[in-house]
Amino acid sequence: MHIRKRTFSDWVVDIFVYGFMIALGLITLLPMIHVFSKSVSSDWALVSGRVNLLPVGFQLDTLVNVATSHAFGRAFVISAIVTVAGTLLSILVTAITAYPLSKRHLPGISGIMILFVFTMLFNGGLIPNYLLIRELHLLNNLWSLILPAMISVFNMLVIKSYYEGLPEALEESARIDGAKTYMILFRIILPLSMPVLAAIALFYAVGFWNDYFSPMLYISDPSLKTLQLHLRDIVMENDTANALNKSADDLMNMSPESIRAATVVASTLPILLVYPFLQKYFIKGVLIGSVKG
Repeated sequence: MHIRKRTFSDWVVDIFVYGFMIALGLITLLPMIHVFSKSVSSDWALVSGRVNLLPVGFQLDTLVNVATSHAFGRAFVISAIVTVAGTLLSILVTAITAYPLSKRHLPGISGIMILFVFTMLFNGGLIPNYLLIRELHLLNNLWSLILPAMISVFNMLVIKSYYEGLPEALEESARIDGAKTYMILFRIILPLSMPVLAAIALFYAVGFWNDYFSPMLYISDPSLKTLQLHLRDIVMENDTANALNKSADDLMNMSPESIRAATVVASTLPILLVYPFLQKYFIKGVLIGSVKG
């Protein structure tokens, strides 16, 4: 096989691309490193402005105090419940919805697809959505954070494209053996779709975990605040002792700035720990689902 010799313009393009990607990575990583360094630096170093990229006077007291506070623990549990329940329900509903839409021989399937795509481009807007949730008596209810985001048309289209790429002979042989539609879906199609389902599950999980706007709209009960609302209280309010439900004596040696940084780190750590284990499914699943359409 003939291999073309790299030219000067190839090297210039490579250097530009690598330089751009490195710069983009630094822009993303440096603020996170700075916040982490502030969360584990001593109070005197923060007050004197000596903390930049590396921690100064390393300590974990602030991070431990924030992570063990009652308010943080309660908000963490609520966010975890919403994320786990929302992700499981969303992936189930999305996978089931995509299956019939992948069967082009079904009558009226094109019209139904147009309706789905229409909702992806246009929606009722903020006020109608709020009024709908209120009329359903879902204000201050965790279902208000799950139901509106239960199905994403974009994610459904990715799964539908993956289904269309599976060999039809699989279903035909199963039907000859007497399998019903639901049996084919749950025992043949879904097990074969694990890569794309894992990728879509990661999409949903990150969306539920990071959702800030929906809890701000629909949740006013302090006992139902999610981690994102708790984080807002810590960042926006000066009274961090009240926000953490700790006495001023417990936080005497901690500056509000270090408490805010520690809360940001403790909030983002779970999703950062999960992401590397699902990244291979994330890339593989989305790529397969997008190519086989």
